[in-house]
Amino acid sequence: MSQAENEDRQSEEERQQTEAEGSAAANASARGFAAMDNEKQRQIASKGGAAVSRNREYMAAIGKKGGERVSQNREHMAAIGKKGGERVSQNREHMASIGRKGGEAVSQDREHMSRIGRKGGES
Repeated sequence: MSQAENEDRQSEEERQQTEAEGSAAANASARGFAAMDNEKQRQIASKGGAAVSRNREYMAAIGKKGGERVSQNREHMAAIGKKGGERVSQNREHMASIGRKGGEAVSQDREHMSRIGRKGGES
């Protein structure tokens, strides 16, 4: 290892030690959950979320209530739908695929196609 790399490693170790000391001093007055580092807090919080989400009926009821509340605001729901439609329609390949599938399904209905053909011939 070169002298420059060695010095960089030493300065990095010193920086980490300084941060750790500062963090410990800041947490000295904090207790319990607040004194834990962020990673430990995330681990504990995720366990609580996982435990609650195991109750499928409860989670479904919460989602249904939320959906009912949101869906009462027609303007809000229309805005959401419009944004989604704009996003999807920007994907030209996806839209072409949908169009082909629709065309194939309609063209299988011989009765429908013959009615269209007769109307076209009348014009």
